Amino acid sequence: MPKKPQILNVKSVVKTRLFHVEALELEFSNGVITHYERLKTNSSGAVLAVPMMDAETVLLIREYAAGVDRYELALPKGRIEQGEDIIKAADREMMEEVGYGARQLTLLMALTSAPGYSSQQTHIVLAEDLYEQRLPGDEPEAIEVVPWRLSQLDELLQRDDCTEARSIAALYMVRDLMMKKQKSDD
Repeated sequence: MPKKPQILNVKSVVKTRLFHVEALELEFSNGVITHYERLKTNSSGAVLAVPMMDAETVLLIREYAAGVDRYELALPKGRIEQGEDIIKAADREMMEEVGYGARQLTLLMALTSAPGYSSQQTHIVLAEDLYEQRLPGDEPEAIEVVPWRLSQLDELLQRDDCTEARSIAALYMVRDLMMKKQKSDD
């Protein structure tokens, strides 16, 4: 494993409500000095919940995605509020976005989506044993909830409106986990 570069200088470039862009001056172990930019998040990270109605049916949401200027099918997600527990944040996001809470929540792992320039981590939480519970959210319009069968995951990924990588990775993780659970129950 090579020696990690030494950070010689960090300069704040711009700070917004969501992001903080920093310019870094780095020196690598071979003596090369270079400059990088990175996005530092101003939050405790994010959660992405995988709400399972049953062992085969996941609840997706369709909401506007400003980054790509279209509606996307994805899993419910949001930032973790300051001092909020990851599991509680996932449950809250589900109540706000799909109108369900969960009696059983399991943290699967944390993912990064662009570690080369972003510090953002998204914690994937499997949500089972759902019950109806709605909380007001911060979305500007109602979110459409779309039930989808895990056995039709390949069909989902053929769609032009399902491209969010964190959701896709989480769906595959949960599909495989559910298949293992089913085999052990047989």
